[in-house]
Amino acid sequence: MDNFDVSNFDLNAMLRGAQLTLVGVNRALQNPGLFTSDHYRQAAIAVAAGIAIRIIVAIPVAGVQVLLWLTSLVVDMDHTTWDESIVDGLRFLEHTVLQVPFFLMTMMRYVTPTLDRMFMDSLLWVDQTYVQKHKAEDPHNLRALYHQNLEQYSNHAPKTDKEKVPLKQAVMIYATKQGRKAAISLAVLGLSYVPYVGRFVLPAASFYTFRKSVGTQPAGVIFAASLLFPRRYLVHFLQAYFSSRTLVRELLEPYFARVRYNKHQKKLWFKDRAGVLFGFGLGFYVFVKIPLVGVLIYGLAEASTAYLITKVTDPPPPPSEAEKFKEESLRWKNKHEFLEMPWHNIDSYNIAMHKPVFQSEVRQTPRKTFS
Repeated sequence: MDNFDVSNFDLNAMLRGAQLTLVGVNRALQNPGLFTSDHYRQAAIAVAAGIAIRIIVAIPVAGVQVLLWLTSLVVDMDHTTWDESIVDGLRFLEHTVLQVPFFLMTMMRYVTPTLDRMFMDSLLWVDQTYVQKHKAEDPHNLRALYHQNLEQYSNHAPKTDKEKVPLKQAVMIYATKQGRKAAISLAVLGLSYVPYVGRFVLPAASFYTFRKSVGTQPAGVIFAASLLFPRRYLVHFLQAYFSSRTLVRELLEPYFARVRYNKHQKKLWFKDRAGVLFGFGLGFYVFVKIPLVGVLIYGLAEASTAYLITKVTDPPPPPSEAEKFKEESLRWKNKHEFLEMPWHNIDSYNIAMHKPVFQSEVRQTPRKTFS
């Protein structure tokens, strides 16, 4: 029966994740800290980065187009379409297979600490909003705060100044990791063109990908359905899945940089929340692919992740209790309550975790900016 267990990755869980995308954006946009002059400066930098990313990605295609134009001066190409196929294929490789714009966008985290600060400031705002929203209720029935203790874990976070991990080294590690994924994507795509057996390569990749998430039988259904779709659609499908997962992991990095799970613990943490995290990541993945404004959306996604974390795990205790907390938080304790709660009241299940919260515990300090 385990082969049919899709409780971590069913449709309802994914829809709940998509709901968290919308509610998280709405909550983040209510934060006055998002509209400071310093943030506008960061927004301008983000737009400039978006333009730069588009230019960098367009250079190879533009070069091939110039080469084809020069070729057309000596070769009659009026009745051929292979030149258009080459350009279209390059664009498909860059934007769908290699995900070049997406890769450059997510790498910005290693260039500037802005996203980490945005997550923490947004988490403080989520706590303040929660206390204000439930101020008429018995404080002993409310959940504990997140920002207050998680901020104490900052000494455990990766260092961002020169005495810590060098920027060049961090970028190279990330680029190598993503380059390995790109090479696998290219290899799988290349094998899909092998005569006779090629048509089974992408469906087999789909089966292998989803078997660990949804079980053997459901993955088999996905394999059979994949045989009916053209290669291009299957590539879009697989890349959307992998990129959504990558996006969520990058967005959650400010949390995991502080609460440091080992590799096995982290795997269990993600597996128990797979459906919700996929729905959350897929929603933002669609928007971050929008030219130019995608970088802005990425920043908004980071702010929204602060709201997500308050729904899928318990508030962290002081760092002295971190090891016990990590073991206890691997399983999502309120998963069933969250997935079955009314759609119109997403905060209804947040009750008494670890300790009661009082309004005085939310520091009334001046708002920090995100830059």
